[in-house]
Amino acid sequence: MKLQGCWPENLKKTKQREQVLQILEDARQPLSAVELYRALVQLGKDMPLSTIYRVLTAFEEAGLVEKYILSGQESKLYRLRGHHEHFAICLGCHRQFPLKECPLERMGVQTEEEEFTVTDHRLELYGYCKECQKRQVTKKDS
Repeated sequence: MKLQGCWPENLKKTKQREQVLQILEDARQPLSAVELYRALVQLGKDMPLSTIYRVLTAFEEAGLVEKYILSGQESKLYRLRGHHEHFAICLGCHRQFPLKECPLERMGVQTEEEEFTVTDHRLELYGYCKECQKRQVTKKDS
């Protein structure tokens, strides 16, 4: 979801918020505040981690981002609303691999009760990436 010059009316526009938003728009997966900090440092932007947390809180209150925690991880992750992606997560290195499509959309998920409308969902798959699989095989062979 690119804002393309359309800043939310309920959110004051600041340089720090614009910088964090740009990183989130360019991200291929949800990011933690620390990952956002590292990305800003790589771009030569000096922003304290506490400011990043305040920006993320403001974005969340404005409905611009969603925050969640992946199973098995402690840090909160943030992504722009409107991104419909699911991930396979490596139990070894914790990298996230986007799924090519949403398997739930083809299934037409419905509840037994008609009084409930599904508006969103999240799917996480767990396993090991190729690199972590190789490390496990190497450990067993040692």
